Amino acid sequence: MSDWGFPDFDEHEGVHLFSDAASGLRAIVAVHSTALGPAAGGARFWHYADERDAITDALRLSRGMSFKNAMAGLPMGGGKGVILADADRTKTPAMLAAFGRAIESLGGRYVTAEDVGMSDDDMVTIGRETTHVSGLPVASGAAGGDPGPYTALGVYLGIRAAAKRALGTDEMRGVRVAVQGVGSVGGGTARLLAADGAELVLADVDAGRAAALAAALGAKTISTDAILSAEVDIVSPNALGAILTEQSIAALRCKAVAGGANNQLARPEDGRRLHERGILYTPDYVINAGGIINVGLEYLGQGDEAEVKARIARIPDRLVEVWNESDRTGEPASAVADAIARRLIGR
Repeated sequence: MSDWGFPDFDEHEGVHLFSDAASGLRAIVAVHSTALGPAAGGARFWHYADERDAITDALRLSRGMSFKNAMAGLPMGGGKGVILADADRTKTPAMLAAFGRAIESLGGRYVTAEDVGMSDDDMVTIGRETTHVSGLPVASGAAGGDPGPYTALGVYLGIRAAAKRALGTDEMRGVRVAVQGVGSVGGGTARLLAADGAELVLADVDAGRAAALAAALGAKTISTDAILSAEVDIVSPNALGAILTEQSIAALRCKAVAGGANNQLARPEDGRRLHERGILYTPDYVINAGGIINVGLEYLGQGDEAEVKARIARIPDRLVEVWNESDRTGEPASAVADAIARRLIGR
């Protein structure tokens, strides 16, 4: 089958390009699979130097959402929205409304929520034009709302599982963790780790944000260029993807990689490079599923906050399943997770 000139095209069911001259909206919605249910995945608001990069991002992220939702046991497929921002990141209510109408035109095949550059207030604006949206503000104790804290909780639990597997410890006190990106997910993860006594090194493109969080947590800071090669026990990527390359993997000085960023591997073969170096890898779409569990259950109307947290608590068990199969077969954890997910969605 043709990849249409995009190597990351993976038998996607649809790739939709939208534009609205009145609002300036230019957006992509990629639907990877609806085999298990409507294609769920957040909308990203980002400036891309090249439009092809935006399409590639949508393709990779939507496939990751198929795998993530399958591994999380959600009756939902995988999709992703990308809104192409200008260099000034101009975002208007009219643009968001147009995006809502675009989603509505897909007839429920795609369900959106927050991602990078979007907020729950943005979801409210989009939700005036479509019912196929989640991550809306909710009452205390209900499923839904900002997915960031729930993603952070899952990442934190996954890091603890990685420490047990790679370091042989049930305690995080004294475990050295380098956190790349301290926004909603990375910052939330860092706070949970700090409460356990972990020794943190933080980096962010916003150096002031990293410094402020480090001061609050008693952590150290490091440059974004140096964070992946820091001499630590665990590296936790929580910014944008494609940061684990042949070069960066060769420079790693850690025993495990466990973080919330999507699509951390630049190419599939980079998972094998980690494996051959003996570095434990937590597949990103397994460890970072907390947010989609939250907004997925909100959209489906299944359970409350307690149910969300109970499902997030199972993330370490899924990671152990992947690691055990990797040990049995000798295949990288990344390839094992992909194989399990593909079996679940029938591909």
